[in-house]
Amino acid sequence: MAEEPHLLTEEADGILIASLNRPDKLNALSAETMALFEVALHRFRDTPELKVMLVRANGRYFSAGADMKSGAPASYPRTPSGIRENHRRGLHGMHRIYDEMEHIEKPIVAAIHATCVGGGLELALSCDFRLAAKSASFSFPEGLFGVLPASNGVSRLTRICGPHWARWLIMANQKADADKAMVMGLAHDVLPDEGFDAAALDFCRHLRKNNPEQMGAAKIAIDMAAEVGRDTARHVERMANSALMLNPAYLEGVERYIKNIGGNDE
Repeated sequence: MAEEPHLLTEEADGILIASLNRPDKLNALSAETMALFEVALHRFRDTPELKVMLVRANGRYFSAGADMKSGAPASYPRTPSGIRENHRRGLHGMHRIYDEMEHIEKPIVAAIHATCVGGGLELALSCDFRLAAKSASFSFPEGLFGVLPASNGVSRLTRICGPHWARWLIMANQKADADKAMVMGLAHDVLPDEGFDAAALDFCRHLRKNNPEQMGAAKIAIDMAAEVGRDTARHVERMANSALMLNPAYLEGVERYIKNIGGNDE
């Protein structure tokens, strides 16, 4: 019997749902998985009707990380420069794909229902929002092999959670359950296991209603503000609003907001 595709996609209410689909392999990220994911990502990027992308998984793991069996360590480059280039250009294109996820001016949501480790956690870190089911857990096993998670594991984790918690996951090789992930800032929300998929989809529907120009500008401005000083970050805010406030939707939205809250009442 033919193996099912390693990634399944469907559309619902302007949301592109991409489901990791190797439950028997704990959703290890294979070359096929990443190739199909990149196609889905470009479809999301290039289709105006698609407003939000939801990344989820089938089976008892969100993802066990990179598919170690598809590329044995013995076959990796044996020079420092070769290893660096393999990280940048190899690994099934993870660097390229994760960077594109960060750069697309639309929201991407990870719905993490269970164990999420290694490359799977790096995939989740590349999303704009991470929702965790109560049963979810997070870890980087790379320290057990004497290396670092190097497809954004260090860089994005440190930006999101800070060096304090990056040390906890990477240096101390500690796992984080859903509640700990919430404390760390790794998860935006922890939701009950029962009804988790529906709740994640409801959150995506909420995002879908927001102004797309504001969402895109906010995604860029937030990332830039995280990298620069306070004064420059304020310039970023002003530059973004100089375009957003020319959008007819701005005045319409202000009028609607004032009307809804009774802003003209004494």
